Amino acid sequence: MPGHNPRMLHVRVVSPPELTEQLTGILEADSGVVDLVVLPGAARQPGGDAVQFDLQTRSANQILSQLRDLGLNERAPVVIQVVDTTLAGPERRTRLRGSWYGEVAPVWEMVSARIRRDAAYAPSFFILLMIAGLIGAVGILTDSQILIVGAMVVGPEYNAIISVAFGIEQRNWSPVRSGMLALLVGFTAVIVVTLIFALGIRLLGQTPAPFLAGLRPVSDMINSPDLFSAVIAVLAAIGGVVSLTESRANALIGVFISVTTIPAAAAIGVSAAFGSWGEARGSFLQLLLNVGLLVVVGALAMRAQRRLWRDRISSD
Repeated sequence: MPGHNPRMLHVRVVSPPELTEQLTGILEADSGVVDLVVLPGAARQPGGDAVQFDLQTRSANQILSQLRDLGLNERAPVVIQVVDTTLAGPERRTRLRGSWYGEVAPVWEMVSARIRRDAAYAPSFFILLMIAGLIGAVGILTDSQILIVGAMVVGPEYNAIISVAFGIEQRNWSPVRSGMLALLVGFTAVIVVTLIFALGIRLLGQTPAPFLAGLRPVSDMINSPDLFSAVIAVLAAIGGVVSLTESRANALIGVFISVTTIPAAAAIGVSAAFGSWGEARGSFLQLLLNVGLLVVVGALAMRAQRRLWRDRISSD
């Protein structure tokens, strides 16, 4: 019968013949490895033995680490695919069932690969940041909460933030430096373009009357960091880590629209254009508060989750 089984991975490896026996010994010794297939000499470019197997996530971190220790990833890529559906009888499905309320252990190799993939600071990263900032600026001027939410969704800054957090947690300072630089350059660009945009609106006399009259509830919310801002940032940081490690895309989108980063950067530019320096200062503090908490709490949450699952798996 078909069954949904998000706890299974399918792994393909090209093994040098002299390492195949050692590799299969490692795989056969782990109860989390099933459906092991070895095809001697079947691999081409590079040549070697084709080895493939299914892997339960509870064993994934240990097995993938051992593959690295053997140097198999240096000869050819180790291909990992998530198995969404399997055809299995009741006995097999029971044996593959997770043991912790349906939750599964994060596969840190896959988490790391996803973070590295998303932390690509190409020109499109900065273009999207500036577009998001301009959407946020329009939302501030027109007092539109929908546009503020739209700006949060468009902005890609969380990719850089989580990369910095992951680098801190791993004590790998290269992604920390590149991520912090991308955030500095990106948010500076957002402030500059929103400042220019707001100055243009002001010079053209197109500023909405409520904004000129000081009726700015959306802007006031952004430029007034408080305890609730900190609580939301902490919860978003934890939620972002859990959604990444558990591959819950819908939850990650919720993180994007819960933290005031892009709107705060846009508010700095808009406030500066209208000479509202107190509001600009408050928005700057809001930006620092959110980015800082997302990085620090994100790193701590990843460390806690890594230890939690390590203890859990070792006790099974």
